[in-house]
Amino acid sequence: MNVAIIGCGLIGRKRAANHSGSKLIACVDTVEENAQNLVAQYPGASAYTDWKDVLKIKDIDIVIVATTHNVLAEITLEAIKAGKHVLVEKPAACEASQLEPIIEVLKNSHVAVRVGFNHRYHPALIKAKEIFDSGEMGELMFIRGRYGHGGRPGYDKEWRAEKEISGGGELIDQGMHLIDLSRLFLGDFDSVQGFAHTYFWDMKVEDNGFMILRTQKEQTAFLHATWTEWKNMFSFEIYGRDAKIEISGLGGSYGIEKLTYYKMLPEMGPPETTSWEFPQPDKSWSVEFAEFLEDIRLSRKPSAGINDAYEALKIVEKLYSESGK
Repeated sequence: MNVAIIGCGLIGRKRAANHSGSKLIACVDTVEENAQNLVAQYPGASAYTDWKDVLKIKDIDIVIVATTHNVLAEITLEAIKAGKHVLVEKPAACEASQLEPIIEVLKNSHVAVRVGFNHRYHPALIKAKEIFDSGEMGELMFIRGRYGHGGRPGYDKEWRAEKEISGGGELIDQGMHLIDLSRLFLGDFDSVQGFAHTYFWDMKVEDNGFMILRTQKEQTAFLHATWTEWKNMFSFEIYGRDAKIEISGLGGSYGIEKLTYYKMLPEMGPPETTSWEFPQPDKSWSVEFAEFLEDIRLSRKPSAGINDAYEALKIVEKLYSESGK
């Protein structure tokens, strides 16, 4: 399959480095130098500055959309209309309503559209889902998740701080991953409460988001996404009636990725404890793309699709509305 990458920034370059099983033939960026720099690493690829030109190329099978948030939905919609399979980075849009035309056009389309929720494909999360699916944990009660970094000098001047381009701050950034992972285990949330606020950075968008999400059965996800975490951190705990999963780290500056499984004993007391560490480099991007190729080959609906982004964005928007953001 021939691939075009639209958006040659940090995430676009990550996608280019993890497209095994396909051929990269087009790189698009409004800054020509960015596209040219990426093309230089992939012989046979061509550089473009207008994404509309690329959608006209019949030989392109897959379009990866890794732009700023404000044009993700527009490009995805037009790529679908052009008959291309699409992997669009989260959050897939700035607002949930921008995804409604995409959901509608997909009803009569045979292309596959996947949203880049790559955290699902970290080995600790894959192992956690395997344990959960086995039924060993019993019915889930609640999830506690924290995810954050501390930014960098000038972070408040970058595009993520401009709501017209980003759609919001930390909630629509790392918060989307926490919401998606919580939905993966608990399903849809009927009750959404929380607060978004700017504590530190000189920006109009929030640098912290706090969430309490509840299902119809009162299963709860208590989540905190922050841009004021001075030591990068990822923590995700899943509590069942019979066991608990604790995931920490994502590799790199977040620390070694680790899963600890606590199995409750009949007599209770200290649980039976098993731990796994995953010190290898982050392969979530390549694992996710390999599954997308299988989605296309098998003509199946991607497990992380537009509807997942739509539901997550509705949660983010409700929190923004309640917080005056």
